[in-house]
Amino acid sequence: MNKKGIRIMMLILGLFVFSVDTTPYQQLKRASSQRWASNSRIGARPHYQYLGPDEESIALSGTLYPELTGGQQDLAMLNAMALSGKPYALLSGNGEALGLWVIEQVEETHSHFHRNGAARKIAFNLSLKRVDDDKAQPATLGGFVNQLINENSLIA
Repeated sequence: MNKKGIRIMMLILGLFVFSVDTTPYQQLKRASSQRWASNSRIGARPHYQYLGPDEESIALSGTLYPELTGGQQDLAMLNAMALSGKPYALLSGNGEALGLWVIEQVEETHSHFHRNGAARKIAFNLSLKRVDDDKAQPATLGGFVNQLINENSLIA
């Protein structure tokens, strides 16, 4: 939180906020690829034709210390989001809309246990896959707003 008590987000997926004091990640790895078609030619190297963007993924990894940051309840929420099968709007900390993403995998490693078996340290890896088309980008923010309205109406 900043001096005014406002939580500063690193990233937001749907309504799930990644921030330094809740569920911080230490590494964000983003990968994107392009599609190319190969056309064989006699006596020459193949000719390649650009077909457009291919898959895009983000991998987040971090360590939670439940006594100081988020914990098992945050990972449970991410698992529930993954099981919903829904895409979620992804926004960067500076407010940039990054499109619609699904959670492919949530991986967690518990260690340094209390006597009751609760972990003092939880390492996590989160795999996201982009599912929208670049042409749908203007609708992304609208989808995010609709998602906020729908999820808030379920909570209230």
